[in-house]
Amino acid sequence: MKETVIGGTPSAPSHSRAEQAGAQLLALIRQLLLESRGEASAGHGISLDSRLDGDLGLDSLARVELILRIERAFAVRLPERLLGEAATPRDLLRAVLAGTPHAEQALASLPRVRLGGTDDSVPLEAATLGEVLEWHARRQPDRAHVVLLGDDGEGPGEPLTYGDLHREAGAVASGLAHAGIGAGDAVAVMLPTSRDFFRAFMGIVLAGAVPVPIYPPLRAAEVAEHLRRQSRILDNCGARLLIAPAQAAGVAKVLRGLVPTLERVASAGDLARPGPAPRPAVKPQDTALLQYTSGSTGDPKGVVLTHGNLLANVRAMGAAVNARSADVFVSWLPLYHDMGLIGAWMGAMHFAFPLVVMPPTAFVNRPLRWLRAMHRFRGTISSAPNFAYEVCATRIDARDTEGLDLSSWRLAFNGAEPVSPDTLERFARRYGPHGLRREALTPVYGLAECAVGLAFPPPGRGPLVDRVDRLALARDGEARAADGRDVAALRFPACGMPLPGHEIRIVDRDGRELPERREGRIEFRGPSATAGYFRNPAKTRALFDDGWLDSGDLGYIARGELFVTGRVKDVIIRGGQHVHPYELEEAVGRIPGIRKGCVAVVGVPDAATGSEKVVVLAETRVAAGPAREVLRSTVRQAAVSMLGAPPDDVVLAAPHAVPKTSSGKIRRAACRELFEKGIQPTPAVWWQLIRLAWAGVLPQFRRGIRVASDVCYAAYVWALFWLLAPLTWLA
Repeated sequence: MKETVIGGTPSAPSHSRAEQAGAQLLALIRQLLLESRGEASAGHGISLDSRLDGDLGLDSLARVELILRIERAFAVRLPERLLGEAATPRDLLRAVLAGTPHAEQALASLPRVRLGGTDDSVPLEAATLGEVLEWHARRQPDRAHVVLLGDDGEGPGEPLTYGDLHREAGAVASGLAHAGIGAGDAVAVMLPTSRDFFRAFMGIVLAGAVPVPIYPPLRAAEVAEHLRRQSRILDNCGARLLIAPAQAAGVAKVLRGLVPTLERVASAGDLARPGPAPRPAVKPQDTALLQYTSGSTGDPKGVVLTHGNLLANVRAMGAAVNARSADVFVSWLPLYHDMGLIGAWMGAMHFAFPLVVMPPTAFVNRPLRWLRAMHRFRGTISSAPNFAYEVCATRIDARDTEGLDLSSWRLAFNGAEPVSPDTLERFARRYGPHGLRREALTPVYGLAECAVGLAFPPPGRGPLVDRVDRLALARDGEARAADGRDVAALRFPACGMPLPGHEIRIVDRDGRELPERREGRIEFRGPSATAGYFRNPAKTRALFDDGWLDSGDLGYIARGELFVTGRVKDVIIRGGQHVHPYELEEAVGRIPGIRKGCVAVVGVPDAATGSEKVVVLAETRVAAGPAREVLRSTVRQAAVSMLGAPPDDVVLAAPHAVPKTSSGKIRRAACRELFEKGIQPTPAVWWQLIRLAWAGVLPQFRRGIRVASDVCYAAYVWALFWLLAPLTWLA
């Protein structure tokens, strides 16, 4: 009988082939658990029918690493859908046995694609987003604006020219007008990164309506919470139409029971109509976008951004980084998030540099695809949150980066979440041999209330890290430079100076401006600043302070540059000492047995002391018993080394218990609420959907009662009219 080779190991008959493959697969899983959790929690009862999430506690990043190891060990390429669909190791084994032999194509053999142009003229006279697109479509209709990569991140990509986008967006605008959508109407867009998203978004803009980007469900287990959160956003903005993928229309219709204004759910293809669309007059002060912050929950905060706000921000960022048409922006960021939507796409549209874009799942499944795209397309600009740089620095095998060339990368923006100096250092060391210049690493600061960008460092300067005395900052709010031998010093990367035309100041609790190196609230003003939150006057009033906007962040200024220290609402005050949660969360996340990135440190009011209790909420799959108590003790020790005192409580929770936003940030307010109510297990998906559908029954019933009442009243009035009309006529 002919032998078959799996992962370099010969096997005999087919039944032993499956057995050997299963044993090798379980060994890979045990090794992964051993590395991430340590000897005490590696788990000995693992079988092919263990649940990857419930029994093994493998989150999405751990699954990515596991699949990469499986592909390398068995020399096969597994299907993309496996990351979300595989429930047990047996599912992975079936995919391995059915997989096709594959080896990652060497970077040296990949075709290099040169994009970019030489015409640096920009539409400075354009006052709206629609005018920007029309300007380019008129001057250079055949110029590639967006290059869409598939889920595998490979291939030459699907080009979308300015002329194509203008024509296809016009067809959507025509369909919107035919559907009765007019100027100022809110239209929600729940689409993945695709051609449909670009034409739907710009179609809404050309129709004079207001696009409201929202994100599709990330995991089936979160579908109920996702739909509930989206219903609040849709209700707040008064969306009349939801544009969603055709296959998602059925699920999206569940929202109609919760959103009275929602008239229709349609795909971009359904809306497109040939022929000219009505072109309402749009002014710079008109709303161009409602950007709901990723933490919007029961009280949605839709940031109102006008055409003037967006163009002012895009132009200021371009001036700060010397953007030019020869640049190439490579992005995997979601288009419902401001960094991907405004920073990447709108910046590319204005300055006419091509945008090479792939779905976020392409990066999540295989982080190497981001770097391969930078190599293939000679990318010069890209941006990502800190976690993406950390993943690439620590979880990509050196064998997969042979031949990688990152010498063209001139601006690697790091923002949207706290920037770790350690991550910057690891990424620079890891990819320096591949041509990455340390000077390309660029920590930045921004927020949705200022469109996206607020402070940028000088391009090509590289990271500048400030070391601060920990005790002086915690007790006195003074960012005193630490002694060079102080191993406990806090480190904060510089985020640069305000963008041209914008201002930043640091104020105390009473609104008094503070001098340099004093920590306080970060406030700003400028042409990109929002006028407030849509239909939320209370939050809007709280946002403003005598013409300045409160960022909600803490920081200080040194040598004219901004250093961000944390969120105001996240700071814990215990015994007069200010505790910043980020550093402790990172330290706890590095403990074997704790799921990295799934740790929340929150402050809970303590009526007995009048201060706050420090609570550490961490996800783990370590079972109850001595190993769990050892883990709890290790967490306390980490807190003592950071804070000088143990936390008041350490809660070890099941996987997926720590709430996160769509962009992966910890929702600390929700964590605080979970702790106060007690951690509850997540109900089954079918039960969540039943509860969600039932939640929509009552509003529908009330609307039905109102409609029936109106019909009965109308019938009564008409009956009375016809009874009295003859008498009145005779009289």
